[in-house]
Amino acid sequence: MTSDLLRTVVAAARRAADLRAAQRQSAGASSARAPRGPAFDERLRRPGINVIAECKRRSPSRGVLRAAYDPASIAREYERAGAAAISVLTEPTFFDGSLDHLAAVRQAVDLPLLRKDFIVTDYQVDESVGAGADAVLLIVGALEPPALARLLSRARAAGLAALVEVHDRDELQIALDAGATNVGVNSRNLHTLDVSIDTFDELAPHLPRGVAAVAESGLRSGADLARLHRSRYDAFLIGERFMTAASPGAALADLRRAAEQGAA
Repeated sequence: MTSDLLRTVVAAARRAADLRAAQRQSAGASSARAPRGPAFDERLRRPGINVIAECKRRSPSRGVLRAAYDPASIAREYERAGAAAISVLTEPTFFDGSLDHLAAVRQAVDLPLLRKDFIVTDYQVDESVGAGADAVLLIVGALEPPALARLLSRARAAGLAALVEVHDRDELQIALDAGATNVGVNSRNLHTLDVSIDTFDELAPHLPRGVAAVAESGLRSGADLARLHRSRYDAFLIGERFMTAASPGAALADLRRAAEQGAA
């Protein structure tokens, strides 16, 4: 993702959210259940290999991942396969996502749900609650530090957990200064789309023990997960590997089994 594309996505997300806010609209059906942010936090911190399994139809780097995309059905597979939580892409332009997908998954499963999007406005936090999210993704590279701190505070006040995504030591410090307690380390460079799993090792020594550490992108094997779990990481957010499998749930079960064997 070039820096220009990142700015384009963020600007589009802001315009769309402002329009929905002006019209008092939410793309997802209203959820009757209050957010369970603490449940999301707890699932990341369980002993063992914790996987946040992702529902994602498309990515900017690889295009359409799954033409026949039914997020509710996929989420049920993930739940049966032992996912710790489920991430649902809701960004429409580059990921073919929708808040309706999040609402459908909320109706289908009982696991904690992460809304994965470019959250840059207060209204997006509020509509995440209405669509059934338990947590939201906040990307340090898409936000100025004061905005990050404000959105983090608003999410907590609404009962949502937050996964704060970083890519280097400077962003990690910004996340910690804002009060992040769940940090996602993304090995994908948002400026080049290149993936370097060395990022996980570079940041591991700098992740405080009181913070849940989530590894994102570039995770392919059970050995990857077992090694990173031993080094520092509590959970792993994985999407593309499952989305291109014949059965996302079976792919998750196989990966968890291999990781647990490797970590034993």
